Amino acid sequence: MKTIVLKFGGTSLADSNQIKKAADIVKSDPARRYVVASAPGKRFEDDIKVTDLLYFCYDRARLGLDFDETLGEIAGRFSEIISDLEINFDIAPEIDLIKRNLQNYPSKSYAASRGEYLNSKILAAYLDYDFVDPYYCIRFKADGSLDAAATYAALENKLVPLEHAVIAGFYGAGPDGNIITFSRGGSDITGSLVAKAVGADIYENWTDVSGLLAADPRIIDTPRVVEYISYRELRTLSYMGATVLHADALLPVNQAKIPVNIRNTNRPEDPGTMIVNDLPAEREKHTITGVAGRKGLSVIQVEKIMVSDGAGFTAVILDIFKAYGVPFEQCLTGIDTVTVIIRADYFREKKDLLLNAIREQLDPDTLLVRENLAMIAVVGESDADYQGSTVTILGAVSDKGIELNTINQGAGSLNLIIGVNEKDYEEAIKAVYNSIQG
Repeated sequence: MKTIVLKFGGTSLADSNQIKKAADIVKSDPARRYVVASAPGKRFEDDIKVTDLLYFCYDRARLGLDFDETLGEIAGRFSEIISDLEINFDIAPEIDLIKRNLQNYPSKSYAASRGEYLNSKILAAYLDYDFVDPYYCIRFKADGSLDAAATYAALENKLVPLEHAVIAGFYGAGPDGNIITFSRGGSDITGSLVAKAVGADIYENWTDVSGLLAADPRIIDTPRVVEYISYRELRTLSYMGATVLHADALLPVNQAKIPVNIRNTNRPEDPGTMIVNDLPAEREKHTITGVAGRKGLSVIQVEKIMVSDGAGFTAVILDIFKAYGVPFEQCLTGIDTVTVIIRADYFREKKDLLLNAIREQLDPDTLLVRENLAMIAVVGESDADYQGSTVTILGAVSDKGIELNTINQGAGSLNLIIGVNEKDYEEAIKAVYNSIQG
């Protein structure tokens, strides 16, 4: 039988009404066997996520201060959900245990994990599914990194025999028995791990949008929803600022070649976006799959005649960055130039140290610094003439009078990254998006 793993985000499980929608989605297809749940998210714009309330409890507990009021607020939210769902679930012992544990052994990861833990137990009770605590399945090494082999074995042994199950996202346990959490948004990682462990046919990621948009809707009016996107394209866009789903969370399903479907809990009839290894030939084709960008960047350009003849010149520059603990975003090389793009906040902290080291060790002919820059990534894997598309895109940006500070063109499919001044960022996005609608 076909197997589908579902992950519901915090907005999809924020209250009883959202949980009922999620349950209807799960029950609508018998192949939807395993559900990964997040903690309750915001119910309205100024609301506070349960995880953030738990972090506040931890902060108070760590200082030896009372946190009863906030813990009571958390208990009230869960009690309201339980009451509205009309299930038999006593929240009081769970809240008392959280209080005792935080008072005696304050742990930030433990506090953060309790939102997923409680919401998953409630969802399991409402669905009448088995509850699986990832504490016993998601394994971390002593250094805090994921123990993938042990995790897959534990998940497979626990889940495969179960017809249906709800597993809490976001956390697992280390070899010392302490809870360890993934980074924020870690429930996506849990869902991906579960999908690979059970050999799912598809991993559905349910959120509050109907898929990945081809551009930022704050800049482009009603950008189209991307029907299909490759993992490679998604990685570029998520790195450059697209926030629906981070590509790193999908590495397990990417490795297993399991497709991912981003769906909208509030509009389950929408097909959403399919993330796949290989784009299907029958898809609707667009030259541009998506465009995304990042502000707050700086550029250091080092020019020295005959640099290409000097072995290790680029390596020396990167070693300087490494020595001062400054990560770089991109490194572009020309015949006589090396251009390094870095985050402005990192650069500001050690600007003089970096520039002085480059002057002393490399004696450049020219050392140029540009600040207040933005980078824009354009990706596409259509069968169109991507070189011609690049010319069209660059021409559209130039026609708007926008200066191009850097250009980085990948080989093969359309994979273009351009640098512009921050003041021109939105106009450049518009020019790129509107330049090609094929």
